[in-house]
Amino acid sequence: MADLSSFTKDHVTLLGETKTVYRKGTGPNVIIMTEVPNITPKVLEFADRVVERGCSVTLPDLFGVAGRAPSTKSIATTMLKACVSKEFRILAIGEASPVTAWLRALAAEEHRIHGGPGVGAIGMCLTGGFALAMLVEPAVIAPVLSQPSLPAPIGRKAAARGADLGISPSDRAIITKRVKEEGICVLGMRFTGDKAVPAARFASLRELLGENFIGVEIDSSEGNPGGHRKGAHSVVTEDLDDRPGTPTRQALDQVLEFFTERLQPTM
Repeated sequence: MADLSSFTKDHVTLLGETKTVYRKGTGPNVIIMTEVPNITPKVLEFADRVVERGCSVTLPDLFGVAGRAPSTKSIATTMLKACVSKEFRILAIGEASPVTAWLRALAAEEHRIHGGPGVGAIGMCLTGGFALAMLVEPAVIAPVLSQPSLPAPIGRKAAARGADLGISPSDRAIITKRVKEEGICVLGMRFTGDKAVPAARFASLRELLGENFIGVEIDSSEGNPGGHRKGAHSVVTEDLDDRPGTPTRQALDQVLEFFTERLQPTM
């Protein structure tokens, strides 16, 4: 178990629903939505790096046991619970997971508390696309999609799901308007061999956002120069090679710069 003592544990009620969140730091806020299976030690390490850049972080506890290291069993258990949960849409095409409404409200609340020009948000794996859906909330100005895996590209409609972005037509219209009028940029990251995040999904992001989509695709093909494993998935956490100059370290640095530039423009 990771040590969570440096984080403040709070219970936040929004839209009539209460969730646990972990907070740390001062300055403009970044909402960090954890990957499967939970708020892992590596996710907490990432949060600390964001705090070191002069931002505050808020980690909503969406599933699993906070602080516990991932295991095959915990990953399987979390995915099973997510599949039957009313908050997540694992297979649905053309709609956002219901939990994104609460996350949007959280973004507005964190902006009210911490100030700054707006709020950053990063989703990972199952929550990866949530940062895009959160752009419907005006407070969100720096969204990062790390290995956005929903809707899961499986089953009879695998190809359609692989290209889908997990947002509704109405969300799409609002996001397109904000990108055009406010110049909002979206940063996305994936490993090229990651079957959970097909190339078609990034193609859809480019089609929706145009030049405002910054796509980072890290080579994970056989014999790749970075030495990434065939099943590499988690760009800034479990599959991060933290040595300076490696592709994943460059991606991590790009994320941190993305937040700094957009949330602390005077620095």
